[in-house]
Amino acid sequence: MAEGHQIGTHTVKHKNLAYNMTQQQQYDELKKSVDAIEHLTGNPVTFFRPPYGQFNDDTLQAAKRLNLKTVMWRIASMDWELKDDPEQIVANVTDHLEDGAIILLHELSQTVKVLPQLIAAIKEQGYEFAVLETE
Repeated sequence: MAEGHQIGTHTVKHKNLAYNMTQQQQYDELKKSVDAIEHLTGNPVTFFRPPYGQFNDDTLQAAKRLNLKTVMWRIASMDWELKDDPEQIVANVTDHLEDGAIILLHELSQTVKVLPQLIAAIKEQGYEFAVLETE
């Protein structure tokens, strides 16, 4: 947090919330994840990204009840499919950069390995990293 990093929730079980879950079930899944993160970090959780990018009105209402801002990504790195091609991860991001874009990355070994190169490539194109506004 001191460096501007923020941790949001992505749920506990990574279920497709928009598929066959009531608003209360979605709320319970989000609440459990928020409680766990806040307990571990001691910081409030304010952001939520739905698993698979799938959500419905019930999802948005459940998030709102927990004062979570739902955020999506603009650029998919496809890192989960590119275990053997980290250079393509970089290309997938740098070929689609634009102001304000949120980049979808996962905590996978190939992503961690290529992250320094990716950050350098983004900065070489003149972009900077910014903290999302909570309002």
